[in-house]
Amino acid sequence: MLLNLDTVPHFYKNYVKQIEESDLLQALRVSGHRSQELFHAIPKDKEDFQYAEGKWTVREVLCHMIDVERIFMYRALRFARNDKTALSGFDENTYTPESNASGRDMKSILSEMVHLRASTIDMFAGFSPEMMSRKGTANNVEFSVVSQGFIIAGHETHHRKVLKERYFSAWA
Repeated sequence: MLLNLDTVPHFYKNYVKQIEESDLLQALRVSGHRSQELFHAIPKDKEDFQYAEGKWTVREVLCHMIDVERIFMYRALRFARNDKTALSGFDENTYTPESNASGRDMKSILSEMVHLRASTIDMFAGFSPEMMSRKGTANNVEFSVVSQGFIIAGHETHHRKVLKERYFSAWA
């Protein structure tokens, strides 16, 4: 399903604008593939690198990406099932330190990301056009199901660029 950018909440438009594909499933496939290519290029000795004091480590960024994808999948599922319950927001800055990123090896994090993305694609592929157009509220903002999928791909693309520009460039 295609997305009308006018229906994306303001805060998330910059994420979605980074997506080149107009089809959601293709956008999820492409962003996942590009990320996996990049993540496999991370040197072992840079997995806990921070580009500045107080910034997340590379592993923390990846675990953050996993958390956000799961949360937005959950929102999409609730909205697709026509659940009208308003959902709460979440604070990424309290989630990330609790992710156990430093206690995990990169191989397990990357494996989880691959499986999660496959599950994300499967979930969205199973939604009918009617379900994809349904809306719900999270963090006091209205979203459509399809926007949740594009936000997942855009959020991933955003963090892939941050890793390249701020992390990789610092150790190149």
